[in-house]
Amino acid sequence: MKQYLLSVHSVEGSPPPPPGTIKKAFEDVAAFNTELQSAGAWVFAGGLHPPSTATVVRVQDGDTLITDGPFAEGKEHIGGFWVIKARDLDAALKWAAKATQACAAPVEVRPFQEETED
Repeated sequence: MKQYLLSVHSVEGSPPPPPGTIKKAFEDVAAFNTELQSAGAWVFAGGLHPPSTATVVRVQDGDTLITDGPFAEGKEHIGGFWVIKARDLDAALKWAAKATQACAAPVEVRPFQEETED
């Protein structure tokens, strides 16, 4: 089985959904998580705090630089993610279709690089 990252994207500055919509999304995501776990596809998942809470660490000329804010300068950011196991991309895309319905946001699918045997 391959592993895939299903990342949920949000647009900074978008008006927040009404409380009833948020409650439904939490319930739908919980049901989706249960379905992933029951199917043996679950590896890990999590929601993220807003991009304003990010810290970027990099090394430049041997010095460690730490800056506030997200690395990418844009309005679209990852708001949460799932790491799943799926037999192939088509299976991962089917899970992503369910994920985007559950969280009511776009979901990007990316395969993990396969480990090489030494």
